[in-house]
Amino acid sequence: MKKMLTLFAVILAIGLGAPIAEAKKFGGGKSFGKSYKTAPAQPAAKPVDTKNPAVGAQAAPKKGGMMGGLLGGLLAGGLFAYLLGSGAFEGLQGMDMLLIAALALGAVFLFRAMRRSKAASPQPQAAYAGYQPPSAAPQQFEQSNSAPQATGFADSDVPFRLPPGFDMNGFLSGARDHYRTLQESWNKNDLEKVREYVSPELFEQLKAERAELTGEQHTEVMYVDTQLVRADYGSDWAQVSVRFSGRYMDRQEQVEEDIKEVWHLERNLAKDNAPWHIVGIEQL
Repeated sequence: MKKMLTLFAVILAIGLGAPIAEAKKFGGGKSFGKSYKTAPAQPAAKPVDTKNPAVGAQAAPKKGGMMGGLLGGLLAGGLFAYLLGSGAFEGLQGMDMLLIAALALGAVFLFRAMRRSKAASPQPQAAYAGYQPPSAAPQQFEQSNSAPQATGFADSDVPFRLPPGFDMNGFLSGARDHYRTLQESWNKNDLEKVREYVSPELFEQLKAERAELTGEQHTEVMYVDTQLVRADYGSDWAQVSVRFSGRYMDRQEQVEEDIKEVWHLERNLAKDNAPWHIVGIEQL
């Protein structure tokens, strides 16, 4: 019995040491392009399900990642080699080995199913509640002539000078739609759509990153919120930085991740109706 329990523990350790899949977010979850100092984001309200107010966003489950999987596999492999050399498996029959292996693998699958069920709690229903996708994705970030809503950053050296005619609420609302549009384009490898939103320099970096993925991806934005965390302008240029926070998932991989990033955008004021272009993506 002692030998059987030892073999069970070895197989269980090897199974749990395997790396966990991750969702493929736009940009690959990396930082690219320009970066600017931004103001700390203000606490955002959690999304609430109108039918069940108790349902809201939860923190992402912690995971060991690649290093945890590699270390776990190495430790388990070393233990397995030691047991083979010490004769711990002598006297076991073939059917005994198969039975122990089946029990160990069953425990591994049960453990992972429990971990995934915790990560995929009722968040999708709450996240999608109230969201209506636009009938047609806008080609550039919204810009109107309504009065700006300046709030300023107290005791901060981060600039918050809104460009003339800047509609902050309209811009942030459009940014949420663009975030979804770019994620969908990233999934489908529609690089021409991505090109419309980013600077030429940033596009080349994103293009190389997307080339490392094969086929269509299945990452979905569950919910996303936006905050303006920097704004400045000069005679012929304007800059803004938008912080995105929320949650996204891959239904096929059954994994979820937090959205924590800042997009830095610039606009050429010397050209009439020039679009805003993303010049930097910064992961937080």
